Amino acid sequence: MSSLPSPVPRVPDQLQRRIGVPDAVVIGLGSMIGAGIFASLAPAAHAAGSGLLIGLACAAVVAYCNATSSARLSALYPTSGGTYVYGRERLGEFWGYLAGWAFVVGKTASCTAMALTLGSYLWPDQAHLVAVAAVAALTAVNYAGVQKSVLLTRAIVAVVLTVLAAVVVASLTSGTLDTDRLSVDADTSFSGVLQAAGLLFFAFAGYARIATLGEEVRDPARTIPRAIPIALGITLIVYTAVAACLLLVLGSEGVAAAGAPLTNAAKAVGTDWLVLAVRVGATVATLGSLLALILGVSRTTLAMARDHHLPHTLAAVHPRFKVPHRAELVVGTVVATLAATADVRAAIGFSSFGVLVYYAIANASAWTLTSAEGRPARVIPATGLVGCLVLAFALPRSSVIAGAAVLTAGAAAYGLRRALVRHG
Repeated sequence: MSSLPSPVPRVPDQLQRRIGVPDAVVIGLGSMIGAGIFASLAPAAHAAGSGLLIGLACAAVVAYCNATSSARLSALYPTSGGTYVYGRERLGEFWGYLAGWAFVVGKTASCTAMALTLGSYLWPDQAHLVAVAAVAALTAVNYAGVQKSVLLTRAIVAVVLTVLAAVVVASLTSGTLDTDRLSVDADTSFSGVLQAAGLLFFAFAGYARIATLGEEVRDPARTIPRAIPIALGITLIVYTAVAACLLLVLGSEGVAAAGAPLTNAAKAVGTDWLVLAVRVGATVATLGSLLALILGVSRTTLAMARDHHLPHTLAAVHPRFKVPHRAELVVGTVVATLAATADVRAAIGFSSFGVLVYYAIANASAWTLTSAEGRPARVIPATGLVGCLVLAFALPRSSVIAGAAVLTAGAAAYGLRRALVRHG
């Protein structure tokens, strides 16, 4: 790969390359672990019932295909923007723009969902206020430089993994497990499993943060393809272990009905100290996810601003901190505004739709790679493309309608801008 010339020309105000494989993996883990465990399992169990683990497996298969396609593309296009860049270079300007638009709006909704999840665990009566304060604080951390973000994310991942491991061990040694709860009921619906997979995909999508930071990664042709599958594999193991333990302790109905499934599981196994630990872990996990989400959205905003699809003033890189400071401030302001007013469940569904469209374009882009460019086996981008579209339209109807409307509005804005440029 490294012998291939880069198809992306050098652009002004390059970001500094400081991230290696370990830190890239940590960023991916910080983006994924937390979102699914603390925000997605209950609605997914409500949709799939006893088929929750099947939904998790479906989400993981699609995520693996997306990760592989993204890794191959990021090795050729090691610049900020992710699928916004891949779609533009492989499919044409419109598809790159649509991917970027889907990512920005979808992940802005993800930021909102994570901020509200944080508020609900930390101070339920003032969830919106806590969410706004958290967005403001983490925007300031990102503004000060990506390396500080990596250091904080490393600490967050360590805390969350410790808490989740404690939940698994306590559950398995409690003597309250019922293995019959892992059996799939005959009335489990296929559509419910697909909807659960779409909701759980919200949790797996964090590995994209590694690709969107391509301009800040050392030796991206080697680092990114290694970091993405490592982060995804660790996350899948953690998710499967925790989801299985929750089913064994609470059953699918108990998980679906719980506002905080891990807290309920800790209470059920009779470990009072673990209840507090879970609440702390949930708070720390959502902080980690929110930190990385704001980081990724601002980098895609930077890339789109460089190409004038968003106001060009957002393309500025801070002379001292070497970060897209204006993009970060705008993203932080928008997320804080939404966090003050939005509903967390609606934010999750809307986010999943946008992100699945984003990855559909990534897989279509990977399909166009040649063998000399490191094209994956054709079945991988094909499965990823079909899987993304199926899961997107299996989501709740309100999420599909809202997501399609926003993407259509973005496409119309693109067409209007093109028409204005053509006619002077």
